[in-house]
Amino acid sequence: MYDYLIVGAGLFGAVFAHEANKKGKKCLVIDKRAHIGGNIYTENVEGIAVHRYGAHIFHTSNREVWEYVQQFAEFNRYTNSPVANFHGEIYSMPFNMYTFNKMWGVVTPSEAREKIEEQKKECHIENPENLEEQAISLVGKDIYEKLVKGYTEKQWGKKATELPAFIIKRLPVRFTYDNNYFNDTYQGIPIGGYTGIVEKMLERIDVRLGVDFFEHREPLRAEAKKIVFTGMIDAYFDYRLGELEYRGLQFETEILNEENHQGNAVVNYTDYETPYTRIIEHKHFEFGTQPKTVITREYPRQWVRGMEPYYPMNDEKNNCLYKEYKELADKETSVIFGGRLGQYQYYDMDDVIESALNCVRAEI
Repeated sequence: MYDYLIVGAGLFGAVFAHEANKKGKKCLVIDKRAHIGGNIYTENVEGIAVHRYGAHIFHTSNREVWEYVQQFAEFNRYTNSPVANFHGEIYSMPFNMYTFNKMWGVVTPSEAREKIEEQKKECHIENPENLEEQAISLVGKDIYEKLVKGYTEKQWGKKATELPAFIIKRLPVRFTYDNNYFNDTYQGIPIGGYTGIVEKMLERIDVRLGVDFFEHREPLRAEAKKIVFTGMIDAYFDYRLGELEYRGLQFETEILNEENHQGNAVVNYTDYETPYTRIIEHKHFEFGTQPKTVITREYPRQWVRGMEPYYPMNDEKNNCLYKEYKELADKETSVIFGGRLGQYQYYDMDDVIESALNCVRAEI
């Protein structure tokens, strides 16, 4: 008999299992995939750590979380500085003085602010009510139309005027010549990739891969006193209240017989006509010098049941439905729901770790 059956060998499940094991609890971790690590899984291709499920850059201002992950891996000094490609025009991201200079020819922060304010007034925006209005109020109409609109509508599969304003508030805007995307104190990539981190977390834990919880629900429940569930909360309850919406992704990975394909780890394609949102060149995450390179094109997809869900659609309608599922979850005395899918919440990696650590402390 296990103390905990942990459904999902991703970051939340691995942290919970590691900490529970340290406190003398016996854990079984299962995952329907053939590998551990969830969406942070990295695999070695041509000597390059390839992020199979999209780019993952670790960043946090939480010192406790940063020190926590240091015990499992050594991190390099990688700084996330993506660039935007609009029909062959290259712009610096996040939006900063380099972006404003190329777009308008302005040189000083005051000139950039004046230009944005002028375009905001032309659009008569005072209280932004949707993503389009929020974006224009932050960066002006020119930057919105070239670098935000097409990318965002591809990413979410909806018009920008139909998306909530809060989505764009995560986008950094700087009036300095600083192209570091994140404002966090700590940032980097684990040398050799993320899989090694999860391997170390699960060193003393029983793990079964290729096991679908829903296909073996009853016998698995009988093996443990409690369940830690990191899958889709609506799926756990057999969608009895309806389906929550998610956003899907499709990855197209290619090995190229060249040393350097695009000169940057991440290039966003911001025009609507290009079907993918970005190309990732994995070797640049670790300053690789391999003779070949590996790139991944990332295509957003409409999610349907049976597909892998990547992003929760946290609009008003779906958040209201999640609250109803949360009420059901709170009544489950022997089940803990965690992670991005279990809590229907967009989490960065540091948020997942913090959430899992808090969960273990509350539980044990």
